[in-house]
Parts: sequence; structure tokens; C-alpha cells
Amino acid sequence: MKRPLYVAGGGAVTPAGLNARQTIAAIRASLSAFEEITLAEPFGVPQVVARIPTHWHLRRNEGEWLVNMAARAINEALGTGEPGVAAATALLITTPESFRNHPAFVDIPARDFLAAVVDATGLRFHRASCVVDGGAAASVGLIERAIALMEDQGAAQVLLGGVDSLVNHTDLGRLSRTGRLQGADNAQGVIPSEAAVFVRLLREPGRGPVVAAIHGIGMAQETDSILSERYSQGRAMLGALRDAVSGSGPSEPDIDFVVSNGNGERYHGWEMLIARPRFYRTHRTLMATAYPAMTVGDTGAASGALALMLAADSLVQNYAPGSIAMCEVASENGLRAAAVVARANRR
Repeated sequence: MKRPLYVAGGGAVTPAGLNARQTIAAIRASLSAFEEITLAEPFGVPQVVARIPTHWHLRRNEGEWLVNMAARAINEALGTGEPGVAAATALLITTPESFRNHPAFVDIPARDFLAAVVDATGLRFHRASCVVDGGAAASVGLIERAIALMEDQGAAQVLLGGVDSLVNHTDLGRLSRTGRLQGADNAQGVIPSEAAVFVRLLREPGRGPVVAAIHGIGMAQETDSILSERYSQGRAMLGALRDAVSGSGPSEPDIDFVVSNGNGERYHGWEMLIARPRFYRTHRTLMATAYPAMTVGDTGAASGALALMLAADSLVQNYAPGSIAMCEVASENGLRAAAVVARANRR
């Protein structure tokens, strides 16, 4: 990145809160949004999940539920219902990875998902708005596209984020069959969750409520993903981290803390045990790391934007253990991303 991109706010709906403020407060307080349900497959087995409390008419089917979550978070992140503002705002939305065959896309085909979300918001957005496959890490990867939309295609701002739910029969079934769910016989497993999270991005800080600046990003594809038969050696994450600090912004010694979308699985712990010591070479007494999944569970495609939002909020609210954060984000399909987020210097 030649110049920083600025975070100016966000919106969220998660099991820990129905807006960004509630969600971040719950994460800061180390609260738990977990509850126990009974699985249909295997029948009668209890499972800990994190679900958003809601009226039944908002989740009559999986497709409508994802649309309603996304629309709520987008409207909050936009901050105003003025038609002119929305028309100049581009939406970049990441959804559940296609390999998962998410049941939402049986109810609403993937090609129609963007239109359904826009209709649910009651607004009209920039013509360059789009939906992208790739999960959590894809959100960070879209930062470069956000810059292009604002510099070349006339968008005044971008709402970047994702929406997902792992609390459905398809995902619960496949995670159970592969022994990946957290439970009495697997302490290092997934706690399925659901959420929609978006951050508002600006090319110039201007006079608005700028929260933080993104100085660099990195992307790489891990061949030994959790879907393969091998443990990851952390090569892709290491490459993403190195790329994120390869520009003129902060470098590795400047990183004060980490925000990770790690979900507690053994696979992720192994990967980061190998990747982090190879990147963070500067001596630190402690590398403080925030794991939002400890409060909200694994939010899938929404967890990339959640990491960015938490890092930015911690900087502006001065509860961060420093002024520069590294966001480490991994997708289930092997995509890896990293982003350097720093306290914004107002002009």
C-alpha cells in the first residue's frame, strides 16, 4: 500500500451484541456468548455454540437470516440513511466459502445475495458493490480493491465485511463427522457461531471520526489447509505477515499486539506456533493477543472484519497495549491474510 487507508467506524451483529458497541464491550469484558444445543447429527448429542438471540421471523430460513444480519450491520456501519451517502458507498461482502455448500444459498442463490442484502437495507449502493467468496481472510484481501474503488471508480467510501453462520445442520454435520467440534472429548475444537461485521473505510481522513489507519496488508494461500491431511507449517501466514510490513509503514519491531481470528482448534495453534516465532524476531517480554472467538465463537467469513474493528477500536479508545496492531486472519479454505493497523495521526 502506497498510502494508508482509514477506518472510520463499523457495524456488527454477533452473539455478544446486536451492534458494534455491545460486541466490543463484551469482548473487552471477556464475556461468553456460548450456549448448549442438541445436535440432530449425531442425534441427541449436546453441543456448545454461539447464537444471536432473535425473533423467529428474522430467521425463517438460512438465506433470509444471513441477509437480515448483513443488512443490520451495514446500516449501522453506514451511520446515516441519506440516499446520497449510500449511493456513493460501495459494499464489499464476503460470504461462506463455496466448498461448504451453505444452506443459505439454497434459499437465495449466491448470484442474488447482493441484491437481497441491498433490498433489505432499504437503500441503494454504488454500482461497483460485490460479493466475494473466500471467507474471513478474503475481507482483508479486499482492502486493495476498496482502494481501487475509491480512486478509480468514484466511490466516496467502502463498507468492507462479511456475514456467516456455522450454526446450521450442514456445517454442524461436516464438523462433527471430522471430529472438529469442541466437546467433552475435544477441548481444542470449533465453537460454531454466526455474525455480520462491517468496517467503514475512507481514502482520506478528512474531518470525520477516523478511528485508525491500515498501513499494509499481505495475502497468501496455504496448501496444507485444515481440509487437507497435513498440518500447516505456517508458510502462507508467514508470507502474509512479511508482505504486510514490506512497505513504507510500520515494520516488525513496531508491532505492539496482535488481533487474531484463531478459533481454538489444534490446527490453528500448531500453525501459529511455527509461523509466529519466524516472523516476530524482535525480543518482547509479552506479545499481547486478542482472540474475539473466546467471546463470540468462530464467526466464519465475518471474523476478518471483526479483527479489524476490534484493533481499530482498541487504538482509538486507548485500551490497546500499544499503538500498532497486526491482524492475523485465516480462512478455512487455506487463505491467509495479515493487516497492520495503527493509531491514526490526524492532519
